[in-house]
Amino acid sequence: MQFSIKALSPETAKSGCVVLGVYANKELSPPAARVDRASRGALRNALVDLPVKAGGTLLLRGLPGAAAERVLLVGLGEREEFAEGPFRDAVRGAAAALRELGAKDAALYLVDLKVGARPVAWNVRHAVLGLREAFYRFDQLKTQKKGNPPILEQVVFPLSKNQKIQEALSEAIATADGVALARTLGNLPANICTPAYLADEAKKIAKQFKLGIEVLEKRDMEKLGMGAMLSVARASHQPPGAKGKKPLALVGKGVTFDTGGISLKPAGEMDEMKFDMSGAASVLGTIRALAAMKAPVNVVGVIPATENMPGGAASKPGDVVTTLSGQTVEILNTDAEGRLILCDALTYAARFEPEAVIDIATLTGACVIALGHVATGLFANDERLAGDIHEAADEAWDRVWQMPLWEDYQEQLRSNFADMANIGGRPGGSITAACFLARFTRKLRWAHLDIAGTAWRSGREKGSTGRPVPLLVRFALKHSAKM
Repeated sequence: MQFSIKALSPETAKSGCVVLGVYANKELSPPAARVDRASRGALRNALVDLPVKAGGTLLLRGLPGAAAERVLLVGLGEREEFAEGPFRDAVRGAAAALRELGAKDAALYLVDLKVGARPVAWNVRHAVLGLREAFYRFDQLKTQKKGNPPILEQVVFPLSKNQKIQEALSEAIATADGVALARTLGNLPANICTPAYLADEAKKIAKQFKLGIEVLEKRDMEKLGMGAMLSVARASHQPPGAKGKKPLALVGKGVTFDTGGISLKPAGEMDEMKFDMSGAASVLGTIRALAAMKAPVNVVGVIPATENMPGGAASKPGDVVTTLSGQTVEILNTDAEGRLILCDALTYAARFEPEAVIDIATLTGACVIALGHVATGLFANDERLAGDIHEAADEAWDRVWQMPLWEDYQEQLRSNFADMANIGGRPGGSITAACFLARFTRKLRWAHLDIAGTAWRSGREKGSTGRPVPLLVRFALKHSAKM
């Protein structure tokens, strides 16, 4: 899908489909009003069939006075309530209609709508991401595909060119590519997307964009003393793997399949544990996006990748391991493995002397209970860093909610036999998981994103979302500009 910016009159645009917005009570957006005048009121007469809610659509063919083959009307909801949510709904509705229509090109007269205090550049970013999300397909593993995939080859944003809008378009395209990569990695089954597969994907990105890369094998981790990381990998037949200005370090959990180990998970929906590497996928997607747009940023990605399997060599509840930091951990539950691989990865990341570290992990079911599937859980030991992440999340509409990280919760991690236990019980489960990681980041400006509720969808729409790639890209760009 190619995107371009070009000044076009809606009534004379020779496009396969012109997309126009209409507010509730039949209030036409300015481009729609122009087409209505050219059609001598035919557009307005058709509004009786347009759904009132934001995102509802009505397709008109052969509208008199319009040069386009088709005119797609999109509901915007009440004008006084039109904000980020209704705008994104309108883009999604338009995208769904265009996908069903099969048009090869379209002009989207939604991008210059006034969306609160947002600049037009914000509209452009979210229009690209919305369209690309709607047209994403994962059918590589199906032998019989359902018809030809929908094709929308060209999308024009009818705007006057300026540098900020062009930069927003370039950022959005690169971000959408990064999101697509993260979604595809998440959607691949665990027998394909192994730790070695993730390492190979990282090598491909490094080669394509001329980036540096180092892959640590099992023997390297043993030499370093990554006892916590290796304790998770023991029963797997797949080998584990990892990888001016001070850098921003992104650390992504890469458990390519999580059975829970000896603390075995229930069978129901265990197939979704292939998504437990979504943190790693988001790091790769983010780095790909930043590299593709040639962003002036210094970012290091660290990905601890492994499976968590049961077996004779698996870690057992009650085992004590020594982490890379030298601290000891009593493993009370082998299904709390993400924090074990992350603690060693966070300690490893410190050697790059990062200005800030963000880890991204599908860490706790407790976070899903707390925040559902809307917001990512945010924890941080630095309020300015937390504020910057929150600001970037708001711009990306990839939203977060900050949770407490108080010392009061640390008592739940007390162990009689080691420096700490790897779980703190059911109360505040997402908080005590973050508190565990905080013990390995005391000398770092650090934030933790628990994406357990936002990294994938279940049910009929089961699949990876690619979150939080949009947030991480926005944060990296804004963070670099402030340095």
